[in-house]
Amino acid sequence: MTDFIRHISKTVLADGWKRLSEFTYELRTRDGSWQTQTREVYERGSAVTCLLRNPDTDHVLLTRQFRLPCHLIGRDAHLIEAPAGMLDGADPAERMRLELEEETGFSVSKLTRLFDLISSPGGVDETVVYFVGTYSASDRVSDGGGVPEEGEDIEVLEILLDDALQMITTGEIYDAKTVILLLSLIHISEPTRLRRI
Repeated sequence: MTDFIRHISKTVLADGWKRLSEFTYELRTRDGSWQTQTREVYERGSAVTCLLRNPDTDHVLLTRQFRLPCHLIGRDAHLIEAPAGMLDGADPAERMRLELEEETGFSVSKLTRLFDLISSPGGVDETVVYFVGTYSASDRVSDGGGVPEEGEDIEVLEILLDDALQMITTGEIYDAKTVILLLSLIHISEPTRLRRI
């Protein structure tokens, strides 16, 4: 039992692809008083994402697919992003390898786990595990493209790293996890390159 929150109640508002719930609780404020709050939380669960770089060609492996929320807010709905998927209780590295093969057609063995970040803590419980790794042409095992039975229609993109970094500036890449991974990759491998963005 914690001493800063009490009397938590939950009402499920929708339980489709993922769950949307409303929580009411009392929260102790910094002055010691108790405040009743009500918040909606989209319960997505944990996810994984990865940026693969070909060290021989300096390309990164990205995907493009339709994202309804982007369309609804008037942005380019065919989002360029790093491969990703829901964790669903699996080992993060194993799940990521499976997602990479399904989405991009590349099979890689070694991945480096960078960090775990919460995506939008004000209303979504999703924590994303971030990975980087390397790939080469010999790692290709299929055309990728996702799993059509799951509604996936994914275009595989191999983009020069410098071009991908420029696409952040132009707004062509605006997916948060992808921007985080691109900048992290540069920070890890070539920190002076960040100054040119």
